[in-house]
Amino acid sequence: MRIVQGKWFYIPVVIMALLAMQACKKEEIKYPEGTIAAVNGEAITQKELDMELSMVRQQFDGMDQLDDEQLAKIKEDLLESLVSRKVFYQESQKKGIEVDEATIDERLANMKKQFPKEDDFKNMLEKMNLTEDALKSQLRKGMAIQKLIDREVVSNLKISDKDTKDYYDGHMDLFKQPGKIQASHILVKVEPGADESVKVEALKKIKKIQKEVKAGGDFAELAKKYSDCPSGAKGGDLGYFGRGQMVKPFEEAAFSLNPGEISDITETDFGYHLIKAGDKKPEVITDYKDIKEKLAQYLKQMKTEEEVKKYIESLEKKAKIERFLPEAKKQDSAE
Repeated sequence: MRIVQGKWFYIPVVIMALLAMQACKKEEIKYPEGTIAAVNGEAITQKELDMELSMVRQQFDGMDQLDDEQLAKIKEDLLESLVSRKVFYQESQKKGIEVDEATIDERLANMKKQFPKEDDFKNMLEKMNLTEDALKSQLRKGMAIQKLIDREVVSNLKISDKDTKDYYDGHMDLFKQPGKIQASHILVKVEPGADESVKVEALKKIKKIQKEVKAGGDFAELAKKYSDCPSGAKGGDLGYFGRGQMVKPFEEAAFSLNPGEISDITETDFGYHLIKAGDKKPEVITDYKDIKEKLAQYLKQMKTEEEVKKYIESLEKKAKIERFLPEAKKQDSAE
């Protein structure tokens, strides 16, 4: 009797273990070939990453000059972007956000208008390994994500007058327009590393020009006649410039002059100059009232980026995220 009881006790335990193993097997998700990451069971494939990389290649020159480490970093960043977008889109669907097909078609039509011909648009899609349907799918998801962000983040952001005024007062240097001067010059050019004899001849020439200027010669006409600078064709006029835009010796000489005054001979890396000062514009600070609206927009944009980052981080913490690329392997989320 004890043996029978033992058998009856043993059989249910085995059955339960087998059922548990079967349940575990059912929970295993078979991802399609080429899957490089997954978000809550939805795969992100190598094809999607390649598509993103193709779009980056179209937008930025010099991608072919990147080394393996730099390229791996770009791929890792693109993968993280795909993961974040997947998380965002899933959340938009949970919240019932939909995008009207007519709106998608309108956005697509506007994109096509940026190309001279329909074939140019198709060639662009081909270079990016995209079909028109795939592009529409991306537009749909992108617009759904934007709606989600607008509803959950942007609508809750308020930038007060105090916020803008505090920023203005704390970053006054950003709203300063530095003083400027208009000046003309006559240049006798000396190439870097030139022999001393060449410098001596150039100095003689600029001194001769200086004598003509002091004798009442027209500065603009003398610049047209003698100057080795392209500005000579315009009478030596360099237009308005602020500090930091010219080489130091030239800048110091120009800003030390009063309007109408002509400098002594000034040496720079370019050669020898005579400088004539024109109009001077003093430093100006943009009034708060003139910058307030743009400042509010700027602060809202900065705050939006900050809050969107926090929002996606909170969503990713709750999501099950798996990454399968070795170079992009990170601690998976929600495990």
